[in-house]
Amino acid sequence: MSLPRQPGIPHPRLPLPKGQPENLAAFQQWLSDAIPMVSALGIRAVTRQGDALTWQLALTPNLNDKGTGFGGALTAQTTLQGWCWVTLWLRERGINRDVVVAEASQRFLAPVTSDYRLVCTPAVPEGPTQLASKLAERGKGRIALTQQLYCGERLCLEASGSYAVLPPH
Repeated sequence: MSLPRQPGIPHPRLPLPKGQPENLAAFQQWLSDAIPMVSALGIRAVTRQGDALTWQLALTPNLNDKGTGFGGALTAQTTLQGWCWVTLWLRERGINRDVVVAEASQRFLAPVTSDYRLVCTPAVPEGPTQLASKLAERGKGRIALTQQLYCGERLCLEASGSYAVLPPH
């Protein structure tokens, strides 16, 4: 059990996986400790395959007054998932750096009416290679990511964001 978070005090970093595959359950637990609202988002499972990070989520903790997905919760999830994509990508390469969202937008296409999945991928296939180049050249960089939320096979939300990897302290 972790201590309650305090404003202005950074949460300790999770040790890098050191050549091992990331333990996504341990990462999710660390994330819940580091960002208290995460435990209320209904994230049931986290998986990675290739350049895709997928979350399975429960609708119930994210309901609005109409009984469908609350746009604010869905927006927070897409933004957080992009941050996680970049953080996990860096950790896979043995890099422990700060990541921030620079821009984010969402387009709501249909109501979210059941448990759902959220898939995050680079906006362009060469995005990860370009980020690696910028990090090597300048010590910082950005990547554009997209998130798509599906209820079954129906696309309900599309989001995009630009995430910055900050230079070392």
